[in-house]
Amino acid sequence: MAAARACLVALAVAAALFLEGTAAAGNAGAAPLKQRRRQLLRQRQVRSHLKRLNKAPLATIESPDGDLIDCVHISNQPAFDHPFLKNHTIQMRPAYHPEGLYDESKVASQQQTQTITQMWHQNGKCPEDTIPIRRTKKEDVLRASSVRRYGKKRHRSTPNPMSVDPDMLNESGHQHAIAYVEGDKYYGAKATINVWQPKIEQANEFSLSQLWILGGSFGQDLNSIEAGWQVSPDLYGDNNTRLFTYWTSDAYQATGCYNLLCSGFIQINNQIAMGASIFPISNYGGSQYDINILVWKDPKEGNWWLQFGDNYVLGYWPSFLFSYLTDSASMIEWGGEVVNSNCP
Repeated sequence: MAAARACLVALAVAAALFLEGTAAAGNAGAAPLKQRRRQLLRQRQVRSHLKRLNKAPLATIESPDGDLIDCVHISNQPAFDHPFLKNHTIQMRPAYHPEGLYDESKVASQQQTQTITQMWHQNGKCPEDTIPIRRTKKEDVLRASSVRRYGKKRHRSTPNPMSVDPDMLNESGHQHAIAYVEGDKYYGAKATINVWQPKIEQANEFSLSQLWILGGSFGQDLNSIEAGWQVSPDLYGDNNTRLFTYWTSDAYQATGCYNLLCSGFIQINNQIAMGASIFPISNYGGSQYDINILVWKDPKEGNWWLQFGDNYVLGYWPSFLFSYLTDSASMIEWGGEVVNSNCP
């Protein structure tokens, strides 16, 4: 009888061990399956996002740096994916320019030469009625933490010089050096920025120099329009110095993006591509090159316009994108930012 009980106990233990092993094997098999499903889902999301961003081009120019510049019809640009811009009539020139760019007698009397342009110009130009758009590649999106965050800055990316906390200008490796004005209403600003190609040691680091047009407080609803140059391997996949823009109306939480990576900014210029490499670059002890960035508010239409250099009016941010900047800016900042992973 005792022997029979011992056999039954042994069988029960063996059965339990078998079931446990089977469950473990099942879980081990389920883990790769779940991982594969996540990968497939991400691939579908990336394909869908690329289809949304990369509009059908009328022509494509291959830049010496490897970029593909698509010449997209002006009416088919990403801006018009915005629901409020479905029936928008493109404003092909500003009603007002702070330097009188459209004064015909002044334009006729001045012969201006552009000494700094973009690298892709060496291989061609986009035709009239198109705009140049740097094509987004699959690997660009895959470098982002998620498809949703691709082309977006992190929260609290703008330095608050009014903060009593000095860590606001040196936070999580983000270091800022800025000059600013505040305390009035501002309707535009200009920056002349020397162009360099700083060495970036790690893929998650970047370096930039830019102009900020700010409205509201440094809380959850900060409005910001930004433009300048940046070196960002994480965003572009290389160490080239590139022209960039950015906008947000909620402190980088959900709205806005770099360049033309979301709907919003309306481009009218067929010669300058957002996110494309600037050429040439300053050299230590050698030739120096500057870019001029001008942002101003059109008092008639209310849009915020962007100009690159002396000749290139690039386009505008419609006023409805913003809350505080619908009227005016409350602060202007000029300066730079770097991410240094070695800083605490």
